[in-house]
Amino acid sequence: MNTRVALLITLASLATVTGCGKPESGESPAVANALSPDAVPPVARKEPHKLSIHGHERIDDYYWMRDDSRQDPEVIAHLEAENKYTESVMAHTEALQRVLYEEMTGRLEQDKSTVPVKVRGYWYYRRYQPGQEYPVHARRKGDLDAPEEVMLDVNALADGKSYFNVGETAVSPDNRLLAYAEDSVGRRIYTLRFKDLETGKLLDDRLENAEAMAVWANDNQTVFYINKDPQTLLGYQVMRHKLGTPQSEDQLVYEENDKSFYTAISKSRDGELVYIHHYSTLVKGMSMLDADKPEGEFKPVYPREEKHEYFAKKLGDEFYIKTNWDAENFRLMKAPVAGAGDKSNWQEVIPHRDDVFLVDFTTFTDRLAVIERREGQKALRILGLDRDDDIEVGFNDPVYQLSLGNNPDPEAGAVRVAYSSLTTPDTIYDASLSSGDLQLMKRDRVPGDFDPARYQSEGITIAAGDGEEIPVSLVYRKDRFNRDGTNPLLQYGYGSYGYTIDPAFRPDVISLLDRGFVFAIAHIRGSQKLGRAWYEDGKMFNKINTFTDFIDVTKGLAEKKYAAPDKVFAAGGSAGGLLMGAVVNMAPELYRGITAQVPFVDVVTTMLDESIPLTVNEYDEWGNPNNRDSYEYMLSYSPYDQVSAQDYPNMLVTTGLHDSQVQYFEPMKWVAKLRELKTDDNRLVFHVNMDAGHGGASGRYRRYEERALQYAFYLDLLGKTPMAGSGE
Repeated sequence: MNTRVALLITLASLATVTGCGKPESGESPAVANALSPDAVPPVARKEPHKLSIHGHERIDDYYWMRDDSRQDPEVIAHLEAENKYTESVMAHTEALQRVLYEEMTGRLEQDKSTVPVKVRGYWYYRRYQPGQEYPVHARRKGDLDAPEEVMLDVNALADGKSYFNVGETAVSPDNRLLAYAEDSVGRRIYTLRFKDLETGKLLDDRLENAEAMAVWANDNQTVFYINKDPQTLLGYQVMRHKLGTPQSEDQLVYEENDKSFYTAISKSRDGELVYIHHYSTLVKGMSMLDADKPEGEFKPVYPREEKHEYFAKKLGDEFYIKTNWDAENFRLMKAPVAGAGDKSNWQEVIPHRDDVFLVDFTTFTDRLAVIERREGQKALRILGLDRDDDIEVGFNDPVYQLSLGNNPDPEAGAVRVAYSSLTTPDTIYDASLSSGDLQLMKRDRVPGDFDPARYQSEGITIAAGDGEEIPVSLVYRKDRFNRDGTNPLLQYGYGSYGYTIDPAFRPDVISLLDRGFVFAIAHIRGSQKLGRAWYEDGKMFNKINTFTDFIDVTKGLAEKKYAAPDKVFAAGGSAGGLLMGAVVNMAPELYRGITAQVPFVDVVTTMLDESIPLTVNEYDEWGNPNNRDSYEYMLSYSPYDQVSAQDYPNMLVTTGLHDSQVQYFEPMKWVAKLRELKTDDNRLVFHVNMDAGHGGASGRYRRYEERALQYAFYLDLLGKTPMAGSGE
């Protein structure tokens, strides 16, 4: 923890609004003059802090902003001053924000419910009541006409709390007891609670400092959970708890001593095994325990080994195993449960293919359902286990998102999948295992005048500077789009951890499309959009490819007349916030404005501090700056370290005080340094949610307040504030 410092915040004595007082090119005077003349940005004091390694010295003038207790009066006062400044700068857009918020929340299905899933004789589902922020978890016994049993009303639990989140829920094998995880801070430190579903009463057991998951043994009395390190917040100890006993008597059954690994737990679909999942960037594996013998010891499904990633699912007496063993894009194997620890027992089911990435799979009695990615697009394949047949299930949208749903019954005749596109609301299908025919189970209703026929999505590619073709998914409203390079554009990106942002429906984006925006997702290197090699080419010593790809997409979309060059906005969060920080250092002139949400921007300092959550786990993603070569490469793009005296675009930065993944002080320091060094009069505002963490505000509706602020920021910078966007 940093040394506490004296309480002092220096406010600049400015007659006009820094970042707002000067109308930029194309901005109407009415917008500029609407800004409060009393809005003065907080100017943070500087206290030089020397950081030295590898013979290189850095001076961090804002290091003092770190306070792990989140109670330092100076820190809190400065964050509150930032919020006050943002409110003042954006005050003239309040009516627009309200219109946007009403539009976005008005597109939500007010009484939304999930498609019921049958488990051990009960149909389980979640539903919302109109106007309420949180779901109701419920079930019906036997059939869907049976009386509803409300297991958990999260609205009642959240009453009076500024933040509340329920993590995973788990019902005991005898269907009587419910385990659930709750977090009322946003730090992702959960408390496990237990409820008797027959009496409706809570048990006395409270398991503190836990991950958001619990797994029942088959005795209905023993629960496995994960204890978190209080400093790094990594879940590292798997504990065994006996109902009715104090947490202090819980038994440690597994401890992860390698801080580069995350730990999770689950249960096999047939209920026979409890799993521990071990996963880092380059190694993934599992351990197992007979769920009938909770006092036993966990044994590896297959021992962990360097650069080997595998994931197993049990079907009868066999494991089906997704593995990258001699398979960069993964392949599927099978092995006897009793002999899976010996690779000589592994038999190939689906071979490795250079042009197809194996994403996910699930098993049925005589069929496999597989999600694969070819040329960037996902597909559903259904294969026979004992005969040579193969069905590929087709979908109509040019680009879309597809994933496996909840499939608890291996005897089922259909596989449930979740589908969505930039123009198609969230949809649940059951695909017949024998024919591939799709049965529509549910599609989210979009109230109001939303008509998908008004909108057009496309999948295109943009050439990067090194010749690679970067996939881009985009959508626009047909009657508001002109292929003449005059439309505003919002470009979104992420590009880290191999995580792919597939083009799914976003009801909030419709508010921009209706106002003439084009929305684009740049599938830059660092994701796995084009397979594992696409990820490898955007991490470690290839990380800068992620940033240059994003910049090249911006240029390419303007050249192809999808966007007006002076009306391009960009957005990204977390590692996508790192992306935003890098591109505004490298090519600030390309963007009218950017929003960076919970941005990871102080890369080198964070990755040198093993006490900060997630640091060690991510050495294989970014590099270990304790090594000179990694240090120098990371320093070359670290947004905080590379802030310089140059013009920057208009910027809205957001964070949550209790963020457990990107600590609040990273964007706080970044904003302070930007204010000090930037040479422009563009807007720089910083919004801090004092009650939330990495995911922002809790609740179904409340989160759209922040999105309305973001979109109002863009629209206002265009020099116009259209109050309505739909219409014919």
